[in-house]
Amino acid sequence: MSDAECHKPFEDRTLLLVSTNYAPELTGIGPYAAQLAEHWAAAGADTHVLTGMPHYPSWRTDPGYRGVWRVAEQRAGVTVHRRRHYVPPRQTALRRAAFEVTVLAHGLLSPPGSRPDAVVSQIPSLAGGVIGARLAARHRAPYIPVVQDLMGAAAAQSGIRGGGRAASAASAAERYALRSAALVGVIHESFVPRVIAYGVDPARIRTVPNWSHVRAPSADRAGTRARMGWSEGTPVVLHSGNMGLKQGLEVLVEAARLAPDVRVVLMGDGNQREALLGRAVGLRNLDILPPADAGEFTDILAAADVLAVTQRASVLDMSVPSKLTSYFVSGRPVVASVAGAGGTAQEVQRSGAGLLVAPEDPAALLSAVRKLIEAPARADALGANGPQYVARHLSREAGLARFDALLTEVLADTQGRPRR
Repeated sequence: MSDAECHKPFEDRTLLLVSTNYAPELTGIGPYAAQLAEHWAAAGADTHVLTGMPHYPSWRTDPGYRGVWRVAEQRAGVTVHRRRHYVPPRQTALRRAAFEVTVLAHGLLSPPGSRPDAVVSQIPSLAGGVIGARLAARHRAPYIPVVQDLMGAAAAQSGIRGGGRAASAASAAERYALRSAALVGVIHESFVPRVIAYGVDPARIRTVPNWSHVRAPSADRAGTRARMGWSEGTPVVLHSGNMGLKQGLEVLVEAARLAPDVRVVLMGDGNQREALLGRAVGLRNLDILPPADAGEFTDILAAADVLAVTQRASVLDMSVPSKLTSYFVSGRPVVASVAGAGGTAQEVQRSGAGLLVAPEDPAALLSAVRKLIEAPARADALGANGPQYVARHLSREAGLARFDALLTEVLADTQGRPRR
């Protein structure tokens, strides 16, 4: 039995989490939202989640939810309220705006009926941040937005078509969502300057890093490689996760073109998948695979020789990819093709689990991969730093405890209020 289940610190509290992404989504923000809500339910809270229909990372509504307008489900002690929204098959600023508007409209028109003692929202999406702020104000409850990505910066930095024009509108929505908060959580300290620039008092900002939400690998590595069709004599470079614009995965396609002796694997889904398939035509050493299921995910990561994280050169302070926590658990070295001044580079350096190279430079990425392949002892040593870093800083217990501290702080500030 967990400490939360023993002590029930949030018993008789009603909590609302607003997150556009939620289980059964297996990547991105969804797993964190689900584990957080389930943890609070186990801690005695009447926990509700306002979310959308499962659609990430494929950006296609899950077949089981197509045609569903709204539904309430019970998942692991949590009441999950799903609201239908537009899902753009391709990302442009206009399509993304339509996504946000439909999430916002349906969430505000049909919120959960419960009266929360506190409201927590995950940003992105922008709509989720605004919904959380509005519902908290409606019920005079403390509000805690948690910044997973900065959408104003994303619009400017990710390369989305029309993003420059959308950046100011996205920043205005973020400013509204953050300035009304009792506390603001950020998953990385690199987000703090931009949050302060939105007018948030630095004393109200708390760093709440994402934790590692996957199990450690357990399968025989050679057996997994054989099952995947990866020969022992061929180095494998694997990227897992969302195939979107900000990832700049073209750098891996071009690296495969430069190195026919190296197998490059892109495992996941996203709105750039078809474009990458087109770009990779004729490359026999490049595989584009669907996402792995939870039971084999980390085993596949551990079977690769090198794990790649890539971002466009323009991506600085908008995002720290959630895939890093899974990469670190796998025990394999990371090559990060990212801007050196960004939060992703800081996290890789802090972990000691990988190498940094210039973004959007296939030759530089390939050179780092070869250094690791030619020095297996060094590669193993770097890879071993990942699980140690997770154990010290990114365990699930530590991550959930940070969120408990956030919630306890805002609830303590409202102890004098009469209970509704």
